[in-house]
Amino acid sequence: MDDPESVKGFVASKKCSYGYKESLIESYDYYVRANGLKWSKPFYQKYDKLPKIPTTENLNLLIANARPKLALFLSMSKDLGTRPIELTWLKVKDINLKNGIVNITSAKHCVGRTLKLKHRTLDMLRGYITKKRLKQECALFPFSSSLIGDSYRRLRNKLADKLQIPEIAQIRLYDFRHYYATMLYHKTKDLLLVKSSLGHKDLRTTLRYTQLMETSEDEEYTVRAAKSVDEASKLIESGFEYVTEMDGVKLFRKRK
Repeated sequence: MDDPESVKGFVASKKCSYGYKESLIESYDYYVRANGLKWSKPFYQKYDKLPKIPTTENLNLLIANARPKLALFLSMSKDLGTRPIELTWLKVKDINLKNGIVNITSAKHCVGRTLKLKHRTLDMLRGYITKKRLKQECALFPFSSSLIGDSYRRLRNKLADKLQIPEIAQIRLYDFRHYYATMLYHKTKDLLLVKSSLGHKDLRTTLRYTQLMETSEDEEYTVRAAKSVDEASKLIESGFEYVTEMDGVKLFRKRK
């Protein structure tokens, strides 16, 4: 244990996923620091393959068919790209209920961040807080992330069977975070913005979302036209992005 190079060799040759290797390295790094040792910490890309990003429609179906508490949790996940456990840490006082600004305490030793809820989710949140009579110090979701995960999987599997859409059964709770990051990069092409929004410390962790966009180039889009400022504003609020203008009509699109 006191020979870091030996430990690095053991982890490198161990037959396991990169995610497990990363966990071993992170655990050993605590030992190194606690015992005053020095080493060149290796980095392992956690994911062996890129996850499939769910469509906006399927995520909205999950939110629409969930019970109010879970629906709010999923809608906040979609808007903020948080890890499930980070939402369980949120208290009412962490959110500005006027403008939807949320102060996130990051998990996995990442960086804390400030993000914003969309209007529809903020309205859901206000109604939830009022109905539950939550005070400033109250947790929004006072239960474990594992319990939320169990509830979500029941919803997901039941909905996939009901609608006969097998792709829904493949959507993990963590995929809401992947969706958020991929869409943010798609809209801004700003990798540093995505990095800060996710709370990543290492840019290499964020780089995977550029790869996810490359695998999604063939995705289909819903197209809408706007003839007035009011129509364009409503499309933007619904998640559409401006593409071009033809014959005095502005064209917008949104990924299916």
